[in-house]
Amino acid sequence: MYEIKKQIYLNFTKNQKASLLTYLRAMVKNSPTLSSEDIWEKFVYDEKYYLEMDCSRFEFLKDIIDDDSFKSDTMKYIKECKKYYEYKEKQRPIIEANKAYEKQKRKFLKEVKMSKEPPTKKQLYYYDRLCKKYGLERRELESKLDARNEIDKIINEHNEYYMNISKEAEENIEE
Repeated sequence: MYEIKKQIYLNFTKNQKASLLTYLRAMVKNSPTLSSEDIWEKFVYDEKYYLEMDCSRFEFLKDIIDDDSFKSDTMKYIKECKKYYEYKEKQRPIIEANKAYEKQKRKFLKEVKMSKEPPTKKQLYYYDRLCKKYGLERRELESKLDARNEIDKIINEHNEYYMNISKEAEENIEE
């Protein structure tokens, strides 16, 4: 794609070229089902309409929009953009798999780090309060990971217990 950018629109200024290429790339991205020729025709139709209305953002195209060299340069770029987005779409599963792997790796490393650090005062206090509330025997917590797992275990067990009680109560009310 970068080689094509260097080869096309040689007589445009840097800003003109950049704005036109950005616009064309957005058109290709927003209409992936259209062929290159259809995108070209849509671009020309829109630009001629805006040029007639005197509100085009590409005033510099007024004299060259119908030139063959402009069309060939634009078609080259549109085709290259289509190739780029098709390639990117094919790479999506690999990218998603890498993201999932990295997320899993970060989670594992976080747990390893937590297993080496002592529990915080907040965790200890919260664990003590849960043990008192549910009448559980307190055990010694050795790490942040231990504390987190114990707290989660207590909360999940008691949530399940209360969910079962509420379901039974609902069934008794229905009868």
